[in-house]
Order: sequence, then structure tokens, then C-alpha cells
Amino acid sequence: MISPAWCRMMAAYNAEMNRRLYVAADTLGDAARRADGGAFWGSIHGTLSHLVWGDTIWMSRFDGWDPPSVGIKDSARLIEDWAALKAARVAADARIIDWAGRLDDARLAGTLTWFSAAAGQELTRPLWVLIGHVFNHQTHHRGQVHALLTRAGGATGDTDLPWVVDLQAPGILA
Repeated sequence: MISPAWCRMMAAYNAEMNRRLYVAADTLGDAARRADGGAFWGSIHGTLSHLVWGDTIWMSRFDGWDPPSVGIKDSARLIEDWAALKAARVAADARIIDWAGRLDDARLAGTLTWFSAAAGQELTRPLWVLIGHVFNHQTHHRGQVHALLTRAGGATGDTDLPWVVDLQAPGILA
């Protein structure tokens, strides 16, 4: 099972890697960010929008956030305006860091029951498995964005967790 410290570390990594992706994407024009690069959600913008959608839907289940206003099929178009997408990402990352800081072993050992529109049924899973999925989902799609950014001439710098996250920062491993 994962630990509260692992969740805090992954929340910090998530936020920093998102920051780096958005900084790199800011060096591109809007057309380059919206160009279909063959990723599952099409473009850099579409994939980043889907990531905000994914975090929002899961955090609505984990922490009572308002769910996204669209379903998964429209997640790549959840936020069309680049500045609004960037602001939503920063706000979501701050809230995820706050939520991760409130997790404890007892909560992680629990389960979550929710209605999955994608599966068309109510599901129950161990919470720690679902949290692991959320952070894995982020890493998976950020990898796609990283490839699209690199192809377009953008650069994010290092992406390796031990060098991205300050493990000595207050609240990370404490």
C-alpha cells in the first residue's frame, strides 16, 4: 500500500512537472499547442485539458470538488482558453497538494464507492489503488505532452523524480 508521504511526494512532483510543461508550452504559439500530434487526446492543449479534467473528476470523488462540466469524451475541450487552462492547472495542483497533506494511513486503507459513467455502474475499489492510478495517469499523459513539446522544439528540463522534487522540503516526507 502507498503511504501519506508517497502521496505528498507525488503531489509535489505532479505540480512541478505540470509547471515545467506549461512553461515549455508557453514558448509555442497557440497553433502549435493545438496541432494534433497523434497523442490519445490529440494535441498538447487537448492532453493538458484532459489532465485537468481527470484530476477534477477524481478529486470530486476523493475530496468533494465540483465535478467537471463535461464528460470524458469532451475532456480535451474542457478549457479552451490557454490562460484559463494554465490558471486551472495551478489551482488544481495547489488543492491536490493540500489534500495530500491531509491524508493519513487510515484514510488510505479505506475504499471508495462511486458511479463510473465510463463503466456504466457503481464501483468500489481500495482508495490507495485509485490514488496510485491518478498519479500514474498524470505521469502517462505528461509523457505524451513531453514528447509533443520536444517534437515542437520545447524543453522541460529534467523529469526524473529524485531530481525534480526537493525531498527535504517541509511536508514532503515528514
